[in-house]
Amino acid sequence: MQDVRLTNLDEPLFPDAGATKRHLVDYLTAVSGPLLRELADRPLSVIRVLRGQEPFMQKNLPKYTPDWLPRTTVWAERSHREISYGLCNDLPALLWFANQRSVEYHPTLWRVGQPDRPTYLVIDLDPPEGAGFAPVVTAAELVRAALAELGLAGAVKTSGSKGAHIYLPITGATAEQAAAAGRALAARAERLDPAAVTTAFIRDDRGGKVFLDSTRAGGATVAAVYSPRLRPGLPVSFPVGWDELRSVTPADFTVHTAAGLLAGGDPWAASLPAPQPLPAGLVDEGRQIPVARVQAMHEGKRRARARRAETDGR
Repeated sequence: MQDVRLTNLDEPLFPDAGATKRHLVDYLTAVSGPLLRELADRPLSVIRVLRGQEPFMQKNLPKYTPDWLPRTTVWAERSHREISYGLCNDLPALLWFANQRSVEYHPTLWRVGQPDRPTYLVIDLDPPEGAGFAPVVTAAELVRAALAELGLAGAVKTSGSKGAHIYLPITGATAEQAAAAGRALAARAERLDPAAVTTAFIRDDRGGKVFLDSTRAGGATVAAVYSPRLRPGLPVSFPVGWDELRSVTPADFTVHTAAGLLAGGDPWAASLPAPQPLPAGLVDEGRQIPVARVQAMHEGKRRARARRAETDGR
């Protein structure tokens, strides 16, 4: 096993963290088994917080990364360049990232070498500013009902922030098919209760409802289960049983409490159903729904033109 030198362990991670780097290292070590099962062989992005700097997401490994840490090269279409992602496959790698003050761990939804074969379809539940967790629970139950209508089943975890993530393990689907199915699934859940949830990508159009974000597809990443989040109190993303969802809040799970709740097990692995094929009809349905980011970009340009025209007409 590689020897990882840990430094400055007693320094606070960031203001309001209520935790030092030692707390982070101890927590990650305690949950390393189940956490590494989710990180292994998936290109990893991390959010780091360095002393005196604003937090930042790191995708490309720094030049000083040790040679023993495995990595993979991925072409980034948006930036038109190759990115060297780290792979966090074992405890030394996890501790190395922790020593770099990597607080959040965001793996891809696909494994290395298989970018067009996601293993999960994810719906991210994003509540409006100032809302509690109860509207998120309602949204989660709507997505679960939409899944059940299709004969599918998923698992839910807190995001570690203010929302939740619903994971549907899938098999045999391409990234495009998964993205289309995600759009259709979100639209079906919205139709069940349009007063509670919305698929509107533009924030100003959401009307105080929970946003069903189906855009976590393709090259997107999601904060891994058991990953800490860069929030006051250092909460972590944690699995919750469907029957327990109404009795918890995201703040219940932190680096100080979450490891003790595992009791040596892995509730996330226990809650995940077996991978399921996506219904062809759901995929076809989603292909008729515009891609949210593209639609929002065109709508933003349209509104900007309308504002300019209104200004010019005065």
